[in-house]
Amino acid sequence: MTFDLTAALPTFAIALREGFEAALVVGIVLSCLKKARQSQLNSWVFAGVAAGIAASALVGWSFHSGMQALRASNQPYAPIVEPLLEGTLCVVAIAMLSWMLLWMTQQAKSLKSEVEGAIASALQRSSAAGWGVFVLVFIAVLREGFETVVFIVAKFQQGLVPVLGALGGLGGAALLGVLLFRWGVKIDVRQFFQVMGVFLLLVVSGLVVSALKQANEAIEALAQLQPQFSAWCDGDAASCILGSQVWDLRNVLPDKQFPGIALKSLFGYRDRLYVAQAIGYLGFLGIAGWLYFRSLGGQLFPKRETPERSRG
Repeated sequence: MTFDLTAALPTFAIALREGFEAALVVGIVLSCLKKARQSQLNSWVFAGVAAGIAASALVGWSFHSGMQALRASNQPYAPIVEPLLEGTLCVVAIAMLSWMLLWMTQQAKSLKSEVEGAIASALQRSSAAGWGVFVLVFIAVLREGFETVVFIVAKFQQGLVPVLGALGGLGGAALLGVLLFRWGVKIDVRQFFQVMGVFLLLVVSGLVVSALKQANEAIEALAQLQPQFSAWCDGDAASCILGSQVWDLRNVLPDKQFPGIALKSLFGYRDRLYVAQAIGYLGFLGIAGWLYFRSLGGQLFPKRETPERSRG
């Protein structure tokens, strides 16, 4: 039995990035508790991590079960609902991952002070300090886990390999956290997130191609089931809403064989690409990339400078 490891690459990368962000929060919390001589609350930290991972896994299982039930359904509109739902998940993943990318870039400098402030506030409520720590860690882990789960479902990746990729990414993130906070190994956190940010931009741009493909498939299914919508799809056209074909590389670089399948898994490559997909990919990559690189310079949300008063 052979495994296609390319399916694990995107889930590994996303889980590594999201997991390391959560590991930073956990490491800062543990450091704050040690500094405040409240290490007896460490168990609440680990409980928050476990609960966040469990809740994320539950969300993933719910999505997976729902998609499986829909595929097995004999409902006449299932061929329309399935690609429509998958396309919607793509849009949700694009929005969440893009906002997370820009938000984390802006908040990276203040992350430590914000977490330290939240822990100090929780410790002031001595009777509920444990629950305060638990909720802080749980939300941090759940947020990153939910984003990872939505990405995996949006990529329509099934089977054991993508799950192993995600677990490997989480293991790598945990190792980086231990190296940074436990063993004092110096890690350039800013450079790590910058490099992963560029990679994430390419991955999310690939989701735009997938979302448009699913929308086209939904309209094709609707036109077949409802004759009144058949005019939406010209029988001689290559697609319903994607426009003319940009290329057909099935005989040169098929997306079901290596290395085409790796490019498909990582960057949304298709051996058959259409005009709308090319415009959507390049347009999103250009706009999101411009915003991202501006945010690296702290210019995305610039602060207003107070004009100096003229001296008389």
